[in-house]
Amino acid sequence: MRRPIVIVPACLKQLGDHAYHTAQDKYLHAVVAGARCMPLVLPALGADIDLDAVLAAADGVMLTGSPSNVHPSHYGEEVLDAALPQDAARDASTLPLIRAALARGIPLIAVCRGFQEVNVALGGSLHQAVHGLAGMRDHREPAALPLERQYGPAHRVALEPGGRLARILGGAAELMVNSLHGQGIARLAPGLMVEARADDGLIEAYSVTAAPGFSLAVQWHPEWRIAENPDSMKLFLAFGQACRIYHSKKQGGA
Repeated sequence: MRRPIVIVPACLKQLGDHAYHTAQDKYLHAVVAGARCMPLVLPALGADIDLDAVLAAADGVMLTGSPSNVHPSHYGEEVLDAALPQDAARDASTLPLIRAALARGIPLIAVCRGFQEVNVALGGSLHQAVHGLAGMRDHREPAALPLERQYGPAHRVALEPGGRLARILGGAAELMVNSLHGQGIARLAPGLMVEARADDGLIEAYSVTAAPGFSLAVQWHPEWRIAENPDSMKLFLAFGQACRIYHSKKQGGA
């Protein structure tokens, strides 16, 4: 049987004089080496995307992290810091894709920006600067340090007992994670269930209880050096297995 196809939405980046549709290698590698699926990068074409055609081919969707943020207009706010990067083309591509994929029961895994995108797509809101809130830790990476330090363990998260994430990780009660984000969930969207929180109370993982298929979103970066992290491998293996089941059912109904 062929490997399941996992749609990975691209970012739109200006490189020199030209715009490029980009996806970081570490995310694509996690789909291949962790989920054991085949990634297919979806250009950030917004309303020009034929969602029916894309999702007919899809056995899963992975939403990646990015330096850019979801534009706050999508949750009814003004931009707090104009210096932070935005990606309107990605917003216009991913937000409708998320709603359509979840409605079809297509397995979905989301990381960092993707974690925030799903919450916004389903009606939630974000803190635009978690580090500016009283009682909250600074969840941003130390940008002056090398990548190995930026993506190193930063803090623990407590897993919800009996939750989907805890079950995937064999009943674990907590997990050490990296932390490379300035924004975070303010209002959790309807139909989402908290799977993990940081010590300061910030939501770090959730699942979509209203969706008929597999769904898991995490604020940290499990794709980083995935082969060296058994917990990250478990996350992507569970996602990949859900993609294989979805593909098998799709083939059976063809």
